[in-house]
Amino acid sequence: MKKVFTYFLIVIVLLGAVGCNNQKTEGLKEVTVMLDWYPNAVHSFLYAALDKGYFQKEGLKVKILMPAETSDPLKLVAAGKTTFAISYQPQLVMARANDIPVVSIASIVGHPLNTLMVLEEKEIQNPKDLEGKTVGYSLPVYEAIVKTAVKKAGGDISKLNLIDIGWDLIPALVTKKVDAISGGFINHEKILIEKEGYKVREIDPVQYGVPDYYELIMITSEELVTKDRELIKRFWQAVNKGQDYVKNHPEEALKLLFANQSEQFPLDKDVEKESLNILLPLMEPFGKQELERWQEVINWMHEMKLIEKKPEADKAFVSL
Repeated sequence: MKKVFTYFLIVIVLLGAVGCNNQKTEGLKEVTVMLDWYPNAVHSFLYAALDKGYFQKEGLKVKILMPAETSDPLKLVAAGKTTFAISYQPQLVMARANDIPVVSIASIVGHPLNTLMVLEEKEIQNPKDLEGKTVGYSLPVYEAIVKTAVKKAGGDISKLNLIDIGWDLIPALVTKKVDAISGGFINHEKILIEKEGYKVREIDPVQYGVPDYYELIMITSEELVTKDRELIKRFWQAVNKGQDYVKNHPEEALKLLFANQSEQFPLDKDVEKESLNILLPLMEPFGKQELERWQEVINWMHEMKLIEKKPEADKAFVSL
């Protein structure tokens, strides 16, 4: 009889726990956020916000999605298939130039992560030294960055040998297929190249006429901005708290990231730790966007023929 009574008490406790858990998730607004790439150090704030219950406190049930392709976040936000997504400022400018109704709600990384990279053994100190050299790039915007920097440094862009090498940036540089690359990030490719034993020299294109653009931004649809700005504010408040946690507890935040890493793209702990150290200063002031910087990027992209028409800068973003 005692055993039966004990079992009955256990069942009651378990049912109560299930009931409490259901109460926690009941009534929460379900939203999705798509990453720009596989989970890595720059996304730590999302996993911190999720683990620490910051989204739940704002009445949100958040699901984090991975893209199949880097262009997916923009497309799926515009189509209403995901509520929020992480994207790149130049990509959003291109989208809006093509009348795709997506909007930036905040900056995540406020400065370019892409630099021109050369092996230190090469006698290339500035963009002008790239004359007569082979430069590999991964996207048209990175080709435009090379041309802008070389021209600003007083070089002749007609003397450049520019080749599209896709995402084979690291092998192209270390095997000396190219003399320099554009499209490699200081928090990823540079770390990986140096881990293989090569020394890399960076040339910052912002010092040579390229706008100081927002590398990563959080985006949503125009429709959501119009219909439910309060939801956007609640989401961003939770995200902000997640970033504060990362700044104050970087090691713990990385543990949360590693617990959520993709099986397809396992993370190197040393690489992600170094990456986060590089990223955190570049993520300040977190979320801030300025009209002048949006206009500067739009003007540059139009000048470099990356877009045919200029979208209105003040409609490309919102300030929360």
